[in-house]
Amino acid sequence: QVQVVESGGGLVQPGGSLRLSCTASGFTLDEYAIGWFRQAPGKEREGVSVIGSSEGSSWYADSAKGRFTISRNNDENIAYLQMNSLKPEDTAVYYCAAGIYGGSSWSTYDYYGQGTQVTVSS
Repeated sequence: QVQVVESGGGLVQPGGSLRLSCTASGFTLDEYAIGWFRQAPGKEREGVSVIGSSEGSSWYADSAKGRFTISRNNDENIAYLQMNSLKPEDTAVYYCAAGIYGGSSWSTYDYYGQGTQVTVSS
């Protein structure tokens, strides 16, 4: 069964850090780009970061640049999103997606996770 599962969300104070994980089962991640997306209440889903299949390329939304780092370990079939200096406006459900073509658009991906809640609050 093909699955993408996110983990690592939670409640964190402003300025804190979280590391989200994206684990794939039923397929190998090494041929797929990995995208992280988020959706805050009342807002549209937006792309946060993307990493290419070979880890040679990455993209960050302006809101994530300098604070978030995307990475992957193809041997372990897992990808990460390290989030530092978190702000209340980072509060959202974060989703992982795997796709042959990748990109910053949600619709271009092939497999999607169910999301993990990140809440940044004091």
